[in-house]
Amino acid sequence: MAGRVIRIERVSSRVGSVEEPVVTSKGYQLADPAHGKHKHHAEHATYVRTLDEAASLVSRGFSLRMGAKGKPPSLIAPKSLRIVREGDV
Repeated sequence: MAGRVIRIERVSSRVGSVEEPVVTSKGYQLADPAHGKHKHHAEHATYVRTLDEAASLVSRGFSLRMGAKGKPPSLIAPKSLRIVREGDV
């Protein structure tokens, strides 16, 4: 897995939308699987500033909050995400 991460995609987006990682004032929001069924709670959120950092956590089992215009954001499981790097395009 060489090359800078240029995007993280949802493998099967919701119909009629292109979902992208949500960027908050704190950065990209992820959920640590160590918190089990409570990982979606705000107090357990993990934030990173770059897509490279987000991709690293996704590869370790973290879920990523993604959204699309007109759709509420939701946590997406790592198995449902595709990491696209510079050399992949």
